[in-house]
Amino acid sequence: MKKKLVVLTGAGISAESGIKTFRDSDGLWEGHNVMDVATPEGWHKNQDLVLEFYNKRRQQLKEVNPNLGHQILAELEKNFDVYIVTQNVDDLHERAGSSKVLHLHGELLKVRSTKNRELILDWTNDLLTGDLDKNGHQLRPHIVWFGEEVPALEEAISIVEEADYLAVIGTSLQVYPAAGLISYTYSITPVFYIDPKPISIPNIQNKVEVIAKTATEGVAEMRKKLFELEKIS
Repeated sequence: MKKKLVVLTGAGISAESGIKTFRDSDGLWEGHNVMDVATPEGWHKNQDLVLEFYNKRRQQLKEVNPNLGHQILAELEKNFDVYIVTQNVDDLHERAGSSKVLHLHGELLKVRSTKNRELILDWTNDLLTGDLDKNGHQLRPHIVWFGEEVPALEEAISIVEEADYLAVIGTSLQVYPAAGLISYTYSITPVFYIDPKPISIPNIQNKVEVIAKTATEGVAEMRKKLFELEKIS
């Protein structure tokens, strides 16, 4: 039976594919204040601005590809039962071949009804004012904005609780509730923490292997260490 490897990924792994993040630039995301484009208040204030913003992100996603970090995580499914729990809204894990991916903060290539959160549609083109669900309600990006609850959190907790190995890759560990997921793993579960600028993880009893490298370099090193631990040649 394969050991269960749970991987928490953040913006750092996607950044190496060319997807820009906002946390590196004083709260500005592609020139916009995140409060204007990633909050319910921003949506109600200027719906067209929010739609245009995510339309551009959707178009940008078509221009980038999974990197070596994504690819190695997908390849690890040959040897481990790999679950990806990601804060990222792109589809790069799926495109690399990972089969079990849970998106905590929604998905860029999906939209949902403004009235029925469960009514979710695949969407690859621009989303405009006047694009409605089957009941005549405006569609919005399927993104968990700041101030909104994270519907996938309970499922993520259940996945983390069952981990034989836990990896944390390319996340600042600053965004809650996602950052709190580490606390749900058993104290005997080994943790790999991959980040070029790692911070100290508060209140963690687990053995933490810090790999102070980028995601692409760090995931390759983690694979080597996992193979040594499991005696995989």
